[in-house]
Amino acid sequence: MNSTSSTFIPPQSAELSLNPPLENGDRLTRIEFHRRYERMPRVKKAELVEGIVYMPSPLRINVHSKPHLMLLTWHGNYATGTPGTEAGDNGTLLLDTDNEVRPDAFLRIREEQGGRSRINADDYLEGAPELIVEIVASSASYDLPEKKTVYRRNGVQEYPVWRVLDGELDWWHLIEGEYRPLAEQARGVQESEAFPGLRLACAALLEVNYRRC
Repeated sequence: MNSTSSTFIPPQSAELSLNPPLENGDRLTRIEFHRRYERMPRVKKAELVEGIVYMPSPLRINVHSKPHLMLLTWHGNYATGTPGTEAGDNGTLLLDTDNEVRPDAFLRIREEQGGRSRINADDYLEGAPELIVEIVASSASYDLPEKKTVYRRNGVQEYPVWRVLDGELDWWHLIEGEYRPLAEQARGVQESEAFPGLRLACAALLEVNYRRC
């Protein structure tokens, strides 16, 4: 008598095998990453940087939340008073086949004004905005140097990074395909090359001086 053996796969296990969840360190294409991410609405933030999945830890108030608010206020005030520009917070940014990120803040020139990024039919941003800001705890963060390499290669014109625990702000400006430090103006103020009139009192910012920033 012939017999046929079979293995019972519980429905939940079968679903997971077809749609595995994102895990820190997974190596995926952007298309596969995006597909899995959309199936995990409870995940607050995940990014794909150079084909590797990063799922950040919960954010602390003084190390991230308060600095984030300050920089958003800076961007928001500029965009509100400058026609043809647009600011965003934590929006999904589709850069290339290996990179889908959610920068802390960005400032872009709208496409009808000659900007390089655009909002696609699914309401995601495609292409490189002119300026991206990241807030990191220290130089040990994956934002440096991995994201710096990605943003340089995709043509992000300016990349300020606030290293909160280090007490430093690096503002990189793209010149001839390479990031170089943006020159500091008088009294600790730096001024954007990509956005005329966008200035930041860096010394005051690093002191968390809300009145001067």
